[in-house]
Amino acid sequence: MASAELRLIRRRIRSVQSTMKITRAMELIAASRIVRAQQRVAAAQPYTKRMNDVVRNVAAASGGATHALLENRELRTAGALVVTSDRGLAGAYNSSVIRMAEARFIEMAADGIDVRLYVVGKKAQSYFRYRGYQIERAFLGVTDTPGYGDARAIANTLMNDYAEGAVDSVEVFTTRFVSALTQQSGTWSLLPIAPPDSEESTGTEEAAGPIGYTYEPSAGEILGRLLPRYVEGSVFGILLDASASEHAARRRAMKAATENAEELTRLLTREANQARQAEITTEISEIVGGAEALTQG
Repeated sequence: MASAELRLIRRRIRSVQSTMKITRAMELIAASRIVRAQQRVAAAQPYTKRMNDVVRNVAAASGGATHALLENRELRTAGALVVTSDRGLAGAYNSSVIRMAEARFIEMAADGIDVRLYVVGKKAQSYFRYRGYQIERAFLGVTDTPGYGDARAIANTLMNDYAEGAVDSVEVFTTRFVSALTQQSGTWSLLPIAPPDSEESTGTEEAAGPIGYTYEPSAGEILGRLLPRYVEGSVFGILLDASASEHAARRRAMKAATENAEELTRLLTREANQARQAEITTEISEIVGGAEALTQG
């Protein structure tokens, strides 16, 4: 009986050690990808900041020019973009965003507002499809290393539906990357576009006031060309933040799994030693008992 228990414990130890090798490898891969993702986020920030400045200044000089992406309408159908990952094993990264989005959908339904759902990542697609939500468009295979072409495809879909009146607003549910240890799930409005306020800009140039531009052909027409690029840049920044957050969450989850596997290995090794000691004690007792029986006989 003791030998069977010892073999079972040793088999479990080998299984846990094999799993620990996988989790450690995934932790190292995620850690290496965090660095590249952080670099991409940092590289995109100057473009986003300058685009905000240009849109703010052009909007101030456009003289109240109108554009389809600036139009505020009565909210009857809300567009929702939920950004998750294509793969799991990332802790609470996906579930926190999905729960936040679903709570918002319930609020909208209580107010009589229809929801038009767009998802990024297989996790959001499988979750909402299983619960009977109608998914208008799913974008898959873009969360690991998103490109600007992916952001353009998503932005064009959202802008076309907004311009055609299919949705009256677009909210984004995603995760913002703060640091390797901190990621914050949140939501903000993407459409209609609200020109950035002067308080959002930083630096010596912005503190001095709006920059003077010479507009050709006109400020309104230039604004109409800039707004789609502004939305594309915003979506691209969202995807980069989400990608960095996914890798950071996966690294933490795999690190915790590796540490748990190491602890479980220590506990199982202790049980194996105790089982081996019991087996040896039983064998010694049997030998001593047999020797005494022979001596008495």
